[in-house]
Amino acid sequence: MRIYPEQLAAQLKRQLLPVYLVSGDEPLLQQECCDLIRREARAGGCTVREVVEAGGARFDWREILHNATSMSLFAERKLVELRLPSGKPGAEGSKALCEFLELANPDDVLLMVTGKIDKQSTKSKWYQALDRAGATIQVWPVDAGKLPGWLRARVESAGLHIDDDALQLLCDRVEGNLLAAVQEVEKLKLLASDAHISAATVTAAVSDNARYNLFEMADNALKGDAATSLRMLHGLRGEGSEPVVVLWALAREIRSLHELQLDCAAGHNVQQAMKARRVWPQRMPLVQAALARHDSESMSQLLERAARVDGSIKGYAGGKPWDNLEDLVLGLCRGDR
Repeated sequence: MRIYPEQLAAQLKRQLLPVYLVSGDEPLLQQECCDLIRREARAGGCTVREVVEAGGARFDWREILHNATSMSLFAERKLVELRLPSGKPGAEGSKALCEFLELANPDDVLLMVTGKIDKQSTKSKWYQALDRAGATIQVWPVDAGKLPGWLRARVESAGLHIDDDALQLLCDRVEGNLLAAVQEVEKLKLLASDAHISAATVTAAVSDNARYNLFEMADNALKGDAATSLRMLHGLRGEGSEPVVVLWALAREIRSLHELQLDCAAGHNVQQAMKARRVWPQRMPLVQAALARHDSESMSQLLERAARVDGSIKGYAGGKPWDNLEDLVLGLCRGDR
């Protein structure tokens, strides 16, 4: 059966199902759904957790069948966590998943975690089999119009109160990245006095950000300052930043540039296009400088590089995430004009 992320906690309290499929490209919400399932599985007696990574081309789907038929040493219930970043098991994987459901111990729990699954794939035999056996949960990004409400709820759940202007400033800062939003809320908890967050508190959090600021790094890349951008990228890595958050900041700029490039190709003036896309006036010179360096071919290459970074983070593409991020930063700085 299909359930929505906000319904998951209540469903788990009623019954722990034998199968859960959590799909989507919103890392925070997906992680929180998986954490709920893991916690309830432990509470329900699943003392053994086995993780199966099915991301590589050489993955042998017989491994998941082995998990279905093997018993733990003391016959404990187990949670089998199958990770398939692509969301596409192929013919062999589809067959193996259907067989797994037939062979698996009914006391065990399967948690399958995938990337976004397209509409056509939801009609496939393997997906339908999982849906009948348990619950399918599709995680979607929070719409821009719903972000203020979502963020306010997060702030209040942390025991804080936030002013309307501070909330808008915070929404502008995170621009839809929920992982970054949660990190900002945690930072504000440390800075807020009397559990109250004002616009000044948010501004202080911005100025008190890590020594190597993520957004400043992206701005330097737009400007074309490769040396500074790489130095800040290395600093972010040294301070423990997650590659997925760094990719989000860079990919956001690249997508914005691509949209502006398409607007200009359609005959729009660059200044009008930037205003229509709500580019902040103080950032317009940076964006215009980047547009001047890149043509449609180099922009396509940047999008491909961003996809490569995403694949390396999720484990189904070659290269190390930080090396690929460095390549992406250099590409954004240099251009091909």
